[in-house]
Amino acid sequence: MIERVIIKNYRVFKELDFRPNESMNIIVGDNEAGKSTLMEAISMAINGRLHGRPLAEELNPYWFNIDSVKAYFKARQDNKETVPPSILIEVYLSKTDDPQTLRGKINSQTVDCPGFTIEISPDSEYSSEFEEYMKNDPPPILPTEYYKVTWRGFHDKPLYRRPKDFGVLQLDSKTSQPSRQIDIYSRQLLKELIDNKESATISVQYRQQRHQLTSEILDTVNQKMKKRGGALSNTLSLQLDQSSLSSWDKVVVPHIEQLPFGYVSQGQQVLIKTALALTAEDSNARFVFVEEPENHLSHTSLLHSLDRIEQLAEGRQVFITTHSSYVLNRMGIDNLHLLHHGIMANFGELTEDTVAYFKKQSGYDTLRMVLARRLVIVEGPSDEMIFKRAYFDQTGHTTDHDQIDVIAQGTRNRRGLELCAALDRSVAVLRDTDDQTPEYWREKARQWLEPGKREMFVGDPDFGETLEPQVANANIKAGHDYEVMLRRIVDCTKGKSLNEFMTGDKTGWAWRVASAAESDKIKYPTYIIDAIDFVTREM
Repeated sequence: MIERVIIKNYRVFKELDFRPNESMNIIVGDNEAGKSTLMEAISMAINGRLHGRPLAEELNPYWFNIDSVKAYFKARQDNKETVPPSILIEVYLSKTDDPQTLRGKINSQTVDCPGFTIEISPDSEYSSEFEEYMKNDPPPILPTEYYKVTWRGFHDKPLYRRPKDFGVLQLDSKTSQPSRQIDIYSRQLLKELIDNKESATISVQYRQQRHQLTSEILDTVNQKMKKRGGALSNTLSLQLDQSSLSSWDKVVVPHIEQLPFGYVSQGQQVLIKTALALTAEDSNARFVFVEEPENHLSHTSLLHSLDRIEQLAEGRQVFITTHSSYVLNRMGIDNLHLLHHGIMANFGELTEDTVAYFKKQSGYDTLRMVLARRLVIVEGPSDEMIFKRAYFDQTGHTTDHDQIDVIAQGTRNRRGLELCAALDRSVAVLRDTDDQTPEYWREKARQWLEPGKREMFVGDPDFGETLEPQVANANIKAGHDYEVMLRRIVDCTKGKSLNEFMTGDKTGWAWRVASAAESDKIKYPTYIIDAIDFVTREM
C-alpha cells in the first residue's frame, strides 16, 4: 500500500506531500490542477517509465516546475548563489508490505520502509558544459541534455525494471489511438490466456505461413527482380519479415463484432479495457489507476463500469480522477482528495450517514460545491433567480462573472454545510424562516458554521415564512412606488394580494423579476443583501 507520495518540482507541483487512503482515492480539481500529473508521477516512480519508454528518453525541460525554473534563472541574473532545480518523486510503501527488498532509509524523510525514488538532477559529468551554457545568457529553459535520471529503491540500489511484486493496472478513457496495431490491453490478454507452449506453437506456424506466402505470392515478383539484377553480385528479393520484431503477437489486434478494437466506439473501449483489467490473473497488481471513468459512457454504461471498478478495488489500492459528481458520490465522498493549483486540500471527517446520503443521492451536484471558488446555497429555483438578480442590482456584475456558484438544495443545506466544513470552504446559506426564528436554524447548524467563513442568513420572521412574502413585504414597506413597480414586473393586477399572488406563482414571479429591465430595481429583503455583502467581502 502507498502511504505517502512526495513530489518536488515536477510540473505543476512545486512541493506536494500526499497521503492517500488505504483503499479508494478519488482525486478531483479544476482543469490543470494536477490530477493526471499526480497519477503520472506515482506511475513513473513505480514503473520507471513514461508512455512505455525509459524516463531518460522522455525527459524534457517542461517537466520542471515553471516557478522553480524562473526563480533559478532570476537568482543567476542577480548573481546570487543558487543550485539548478531538481525533480524528486518518492513513493512510500507500508512498512508491512512484502517483499521487503526495497526497504531502507534512503529517502528525504529518512523513514525506514520500502519505497521508490525518481531523482532528476544535473549530471556531474556535464558540469562544465552546463556552466558554459549558463554563461551565454541562455533562454530560461533548463538544458536537460546535461541532466541524469536516477531510479532506485529506498535500499539505495538502482532499479532497472519494476519489481514484479508491485504490479500496476492503468485504465485511461481519455484517449483512443486507433492507429496502434496492439496496445497494453491486448498484450495483457495474450499474457493471461496463452502459455509459453501455445505461444511457441503459434509462432512456428506463423513463420511457416509467411514463408508459404513468400513462395506463392512474391515468387513472380522476385523472378522479375532477378532478371533486373544487372551488376549486383548478390540476388535481391522481397521476403515477408521473419525477424522477432515482426513476431505474431505484434500483429494481433482485438476485434469487436468484426471491427478492430481502435475503431469501435470509445465507450465500448472503456468497458472492454475495464473488463480486461478485471480478468487479469496477476495477483501482483496492487495499484489501480483510473483516469476519468465517466468519459464516453452513457449513464447505464457508467454504472456498469463503476461496478467493475469496485471489483478491482478489492484487495488493491485505487486512484481515480474524475469530473463527475456521480462518480464521486457513488465511490464515496469520504475518499475525496481535492487538488487546487498543485496543492492538496485538507479534507475533514464526514459522518457515516452523510457519506451514505451522498452515495444514495448519486445525482447530487457535489463537485460544484467542491470546486466552487465562492459558494451560495439557497433552497429552491426561485431563491436562486432572485439572489442572482439581487447580486447584479447590488454590484453591477453577474454571479458568473464574479465566479460565485449559487446552488439550490431545497432544505438539505445541512449536508452541504457539513461538506463545506470538511473542506474548510467558505459558504453563505440562505433559508426561509418556516415559522421559526433565525436563531433556531443557526443553532441547528452551529457545528458547521464559523463567523466570517460559513454563515447562515435567514429571513425576518415579521416579513413571512418564505421568500414570496419576504420580497413582497420588503417592497410594500419601501413605499407605494416600489409596490407598484413589483406588481407591474410580476404581472399582479390591482386589487389582488401581492403576497398571495406571488405565493401561488412561485417560479413564475421570480423569473419575471430576474428577467426585468436593468432599470427596474426592486427592494430585496435584508437577509439577501447581507448574504451579498458576505460573499463580496473578500473579492
